[in-house]
Amino acid sequence: MRVRGGTQRLRRLARCRRRAMAAGLAVTAAALLATGAGPGAGEGERVRGHPVADPVPERRAATGTVTAPVRIADGATVRLLRPGDRVDVIAAEQSATGGDARVVARGARVTKVPAASATESGALIVLSVPRSTAARLAGAGATSRLAVTLW
Repeated sequence: MRVRGGTQRLRRLARCRRRAMAAGLAVTAAALLATGAGPGAGEGERVRGHPVADPVPERRAATGTVTAPVRIADGATVRLLRPGDRVDVIAAEQSATGGDARVVARGARVTKVPAASATESGALIVLSVPRSTAARLAGAGATSRLAVTLW
């Protein structure tokens, strides 16, 4: 027994399946692009067809560090310092009774030691400290003599 047009029906079915498969792949690809899960999604690349805002430039943290130039009373001590060293800055107030000493900055990172900074009034160093500590260093440098201790 033979069915009429059986071969053609089989061919038509195969063609429809190919079209259905192609349509399914196209829909899947479009969905992946729309969700950002397509190729290059995690690599910071732009996805074609979907506008992406330019990346926001990184800013320092709200408590970010600043560079603060500090004049240390003893120039010989400054010659021991190298960029990258960690120091505590101590403010010593001078008075007839000896004065008090207090720590103004803890663990400040030395970023620069200018070569020709030694003078009669001390030597200059540049420290990387939080903004609030920089304000305390500036105030202490105006009213007292500053010294450093190495970590």
